[in-house]
Amino acid sequence: MKNMTNCEICANYVFDQESECYICDCNLDEDEMQRFLTHSNYNCPYFNLYDEYKIVRKQN
Repeated sequence: MKNMTNCEICANYVFDQESECYICDCNLDEDEMQRFLTHSNYNCPYFNLYDEYKIVRKQN
């Protein structure tokens, strides 16, 4: 069973100052966007878990 991705914990989900909302920093092509919009369990190929403590663990 594949894990579902959650945009809110993805490193590519960033705040856009101009639109004043969060957006995905990756450009999805038409096919990927269609799968994203129509499937609730879409596994994004660009998903990158945002882990602010990743560097600290490497230092220890």
